[in-house]
Amino acid sequence: MSEPSTTPGEGFHPHLGDAAEQPKAPLRTRLHHIRADALDGDTAQTGGMRRFAAISGKAVGSEKLWMGQTHVAPSTSSSDHHHGESETAIYVVSGHPEFVFLDDSGPRPEEVRLRTSPGDYIFVPPFVPHREENPDPAEEAVVVIARSTQEAIVVNLPHLYALGQGDN
Repeated sequence: MSEPSTTPGEGFHPHLGDAAEQPKAPLRTRLHHIRADALDGDTAQTGGMRRFAAISGKAVGSEKLWMGQTHVAPSTSSSDHHHGESETAIYVVSGHPEFVFLDDSGPRPEEVRLRTSPGDYIFVPPFVPHREENPDPAEEAVVVIARSTQEAIVVNLPHLYALGQGDN
């Protein structure tokens, strides 16, 4: 039988040891409440969409996470882009955005379109070129994004093909 990692009455987080005693940056000593009307539009952008940061290294001192919203206007497509080393998780809040990428795992590259609805999730691996489209003529598409880096990395591209593939 193993010993419990904590013993009642031995401090707040005794299982953290000396790590809990290291000095922390001022932004990392408290919780942060980011109101919906306080999102920051001064973040990396791609044509055809608008990104708003909520959680970032700059805003709250996050070290491994960026989170925010993206809005795509009706009948609009974003430019092709990727997010560098970031893993990106997307949650569809409203609208029916479509996520387009080039699947080159088969004998011939093929453009794939993922059609989504509110409540759906999308995962974008690092360095995968893609774009967001909103085919709806009346409703804006809104998604929440979480990234595995503290700031939004956006590399805008001339097309969906990975660098070096050219026009196959």
